[in-house]
Amino acid sequence: MKQFAVLIRLLRDRKTFLEEIHKDIRLQSKILSLLVASCLFFAVYGAIIGSSSSWLQMISSAIKLPALYLVTLIICLPTLYFFDILFGSQLNFRQYSAMLMTAVSVISVLMFSFAPIVLFFLISIQDYNFFLLLNVAVMALTGAVGIRMFYQGMRSIVGKEAAGDKLRNRLLKGWLVLYGLVGCQLGWTLRPFFGAPGEPFQIFRPEIDGNFYAQVFRSIRTILGF
Repeated sequence: MKQFAVLIRLLRDRKTFLEEIHKDIRLQSKILSLLVASCLFFAVYGAIIGSSSSWLQMISSAIKLPALYLVTLIICLPTLYFFDILFGSQLNFRQYSAMLMTAVSVISVLMFSFAPIVLFFLISIQDYNFFLLLNVAVMALTGAVGIRMFYQGMRSIVGKEAAGDKLRNRLLKGWLVLYGLVGCQLGWTLRPFFGAPGEPFQIFRPEIDGNFYAQVFRSIRTILGF
């Protein structure tokens, strides 16, 4: 399919792909292709983690996981765009969207590559907290790689604009931290993705008390026996 061909070209020849984004070459088709491919990969991974609970949770997670990454992008993109142009960027909104879709697509591919490992542990180890922490680790690792590649790509484009000063670099780093925080809290808001043992199926949890980080800490304590 054309969508996957675009994604493979991004992975194999990232330098040329970024050059085309900088020159605003066929960005609409690139964004659409990366969107379709990444949503499919996220959906597969979401279905696997949701299958640890029930088939209803599997369907729900297959829908919610792509939504998590895309809604996070939609929430954070305007902040990056307007602050960056305020400090001298000449890129248009379409170029920022394409850059962010490259990062999201890389994350989706890496998560899809972990899918067989996650499925193996799902079948072989029936432990909710272990499975939860395993997937948090996978998402953290893939997210870090995707964000790093986005940062490097943005720095290369900024350099070509000959306007990449220290202030814009700090702004970009701060935005990346914001992106991670929004993504984590949005994931908490959209939960459950796994479905807790003994709990009936729910599309969303009725209460939004606590936060993502507290839940991870509680799971670690449970595994360690504290």
